Amino acid sequence: MDSLLLTHVFRSLLSHQTCSRLRFYPFPSKRLAAHSVIRRCYRSSQNAAQDAEDRQTSNWQQRTEVFPPDKLSEYEKAPMVTADKLRSRKERPKRVKMLARDFIEDSLYNPNYGYFPKQATIFSPGQPFDFNSMADEPEFHRQLGGRYTAFEDDLDTKDFNESRQLWHTPTELFRPSYGEAIARYLVTNYKLSHHPYHDLIIYELGAGNGTLMLNIMDYIHDFHPDVYPRTKFKIIEISSALASLQTSQLTHTASSRGHADHVEIINRSIFDWDTYVPAPCFVLALEVFDNFAHDALRYDPFTDKPLQGTVLIDNDGNFYEFYNREIDPVASRFLRVRRAACSRPFNHPLQQRQWLRRFRSSLPFAANLTEPEYIPTRLLQFFDILRDYFPLHQLLTSDFHSLPDTVKGYNAPVVQTRFQRRTVPVRTPYVMQGYFDILFPTDFAMMEDLYRAVTGKLTKVTSQAEWLRRWAYTEDTETLNGENPMLSWSVCCPLSDYF
Repeated sequence: MDSLLLTHVFRSLLSHQTCSRLRFYPFPSKRLAAHSVIRRCYRSSQNAAQDAEDRQTSNWQQRTEVFPPDKLSEYEKAPMVTADKLRSRKERPKRVKMLARDFIEDSLYNPNYGYFPKQATIFSPGQPFDFNSMADEPEFHRQLGGRYTAFEDDLDTKDFNESRQLWHTPTELFRPSYGEAIARYLVTNYKLSHHPYHDLIIYELGAGNGTLMLNIMDYIHDFHPDVYPRTKFKIIEISSALASLQTSQLTHTASSRGHADHVEIINRSIFDWDTYVPAPCFVLALEVFDNFAHDALRYDPFTDKPLQGTVLIDNDGNFYEFYNREIDPVASRFLRVRRAACSRPFNHPLQQRQWLRRFRSSLPFAANLTEPEYIPTRLLQFFDILRDYFPLHQLLTSDFHSLPDTVKGYNAPVVQTRFQRRTVPVRTPYVMQGYFDILFPTDFAMMEDLYRAVTGKLTKVTSQAEWLRRWAYTEDTETLNGENPMLSWSVCCPLSDYF
């Protein structure tokens, strides 16, 4: 059923610029369309007193196009569900409503139809690239394109899939150099701080194919035989499919089988973690934060009060966005912590002068709320888990500080899928669950302030390129003309080490 439905959806999708028309009603005219993208309600010619009364009595705001169907009564009757409640469901829910963060979490991580458990395939280039024999960086991209095609051709001979979700990581592209740089950092800091009194304990969140784990363990085994017997590598993996893949990678060769006694694969979400870890440990979270669920907030331009986004899924599986003045405790706490902890400016809808916001909102057909702000509530909960269960941890993380082709809003995500080997971006996060990657940029300045406030630890943020120049043997990934694809690739990914 999913396959037939997906084919129909994607055929419709590729006949338009984006897939927004699959979910929303078409615009009556180009003139109105220019003002209506991702807006909720439109103001009528009510007087100011009536507007004020409406703002006091209404606790919801519906996402609409110009003339949408009225879904308010359906919204009020629909039960509120969470991503946790939907874990055991094998089919996508209908006739329910849920917070934006629960919708995103369910779309990405539901065990039965989520993107990572069911759709994601991680590219593996086969043998490591020989960068020193390449003329320049464009040659690397040509070879990468060729290997990408060969990799997917091989998959299609076994199981043809025109909607395969295929993506790559720097660990795979620059192995073993990238993984060895991280291993070098871990061993150096372990010897400076914990050796010989404690073991080297490493936790990796979301280990993909398991390549980083193997590169790190190989490096420690070959170059630090005194540390290797005391090394314990623990993968925390939410996806059962990827956990199985990591297990098979661990037993694939004689070399990898030698690490079996040092590696543990824990198939669970980090947000379900309930085991206290008293020993010092390193936590690796590389390109993990971008897929943490976010809450959606919009602000009343007249009162500056936030409203929290919820999503109604109707009987036909269509999505309608509503906003509620009652902020749930998770989002409310995030706003309080951010207000107290963040000393540096950050991008948000209320930066614009209030009089200008009010003036724009009073214009005909103007939106009655600001553009959405996506706040990383799950990230704050992750910091809580580190504080409560890993008190002696050191966190090493990297992620994207900016992304192209995002949906409208502040700290807004990229929402995209692949069809017939083409990447297709869309303009809303509220799309068919499981078939779209939803990834957010990371505001490292804000994240650093939040982390310090929650854990009380010291922090350091650098560009990933700068970090790699310090810890990697960059000559191994240098081309004949002096260009370095690994350093170029990492330019948009700051890397933080937290102590």
